[in-house]
Amino acid sequence: MSVSAKKPWYQEIFAVEPHEIRAVVLGFLYYFFLLGSYYILRPVRDAMATSYGADPASLSQLWTGTFIGTLIFVPMFAFASNRVKLQTLLPWVYGFIVLTLIGFIFLFQGAADERWIAAGFYIWVSVFNMIITSVFWSFMADLFSRTQAKRVYGVVAAGGSAGAVAGPAITALLVKVVGTNMLLLISAAGFVLTIGIVLLLVKEKERLRIAGHDAQRTRLDHTLAAHSFKGFDLVARSPYLLGIAGFVLLMTWVSTILYFMQQDLIARLFDTREARTQAFAMVDLVVNVLTIGIQMFGTGRLVARFGVTTGLILNPVLMIGGFIGVALMPVLLLVAQVVRRVSEYGVARPSREMLFTIVDQESKYKAKSVIDTVVYRGGDFTVAWVQAGLAWLGWGIAGVATFGIAVCAVWAWIALNLGRRYENVTGDRKSTLAEAAAE
Repeated sequence: MSVSAKKPWYQEIFAVEPHEIRAVVLGFLYYFFLLGSYYILRPVRDAMATSYGADPASLSQLWTGTFIGTLIFVPMFAFASNRVKLQTLLPWVYGFIVLTLIGFIFLFQGAADERWIAAGFYIWVSVFNMIITSVFWSFMADLFSRTQAKRVYGVVAAGGSAGAVAGPAITALLVKVVGTNMLLLISAAGFVLTIGIVLLLVKEKERLRIAGHDAQRTRLDHTLAAHSFKGFDLVARSPYLLGIAGFVLLMTWVSTILYFMQQDLIARLFDTREARTQAFAMVDLVVNVLTIGIQMFGTGRLVARFGVTTGLILNPVLMIGGFIGVALMPVLLLVAQVVRRVSEYGVARPSREMLFTIVDQESKYKAKSVIDTVVYRGGDFTVAWVQAGLAWLGWGIAGVATFGIAVCAVWAWIALNLGRRYENVTGDRKSTLAEAAAE
């Protein structure tokens, strides 16, 4: 009687196949340095917002500027993808960000307290945040197949959460010692490291393609020949992509509602920019420490057991409970915000990114960039002014929370239908949580 060989420890724990190790490790490191570099800037960005104005009207102006900036930058990215090979374009996305951060260092040295500089920094970081994460997940969907994605996306996403722990920790520890400009320089250095990892992953993708392993068969040594607004056209013509866009739009509405509440609370509790930066960094730190464990050990197993539909619907269902708690006890606001971000980053985001593994390469880069940036920031823009209108009407926390419950109900319905559409296409229908409980 033969005895089957014992699986390596990494297969037992993470379900990663031997030929995938290099790609998964590089993907983990890519996301680590990418989000680590961004999360160094995020508390600085949020502190800049309070310098511009923490009231709903001021925040609405910033988010309107962010939406306009996104409408400008996304066609620029599409234009570049029409003329620059993907293997060259991907690293240069991050190189361009490095150059802009160096420019802001000089601006802060010259006029650190100018409101327009604070607004410009907030808007630019908010714009490129969406671009860099969209490009990352486009690359991952172009690297791993749908079957691989179910197993490895949680591990890869954990790299981002680890970076999102390191980033705010660096900011919280150093902001009062080295100041804002040095933090921008440290962040820029992290993006330079990201460029190096992207170049290694480009070579790894080609190695996997030539070896014939279960990976995406697409190549990166070409441009995406189409007009600069092709992404908008792709989304408008596809019910599947429109469903993803609707999911992202309402997810953004919920996060923005809670973000406004958080900004107002932090502004009232802390007097100085440094103290607010430190407070925002600590919130980020708590969220990402909780998220990383879920991504490393829970996401893959949950999706494999219950399917992508469960991964998509979990976030809106939890937030219905979160808004009910805030309406009854406003002191639970920060708890609801932590629950939202942990469930989004830990489960909903990897599940949503799996949806793009079954679309064509052009949709992975162009349609996805529209959804991840224009639709996302459009959600920010629209609900920001809705929030300002509710404040003008005198709606308090309970009223806004009730509005949030209604949004979550529609969001959950879209998640359910979108997940079932994906599983019908792939034949990956799994039992729901309720069905599993009855088994």
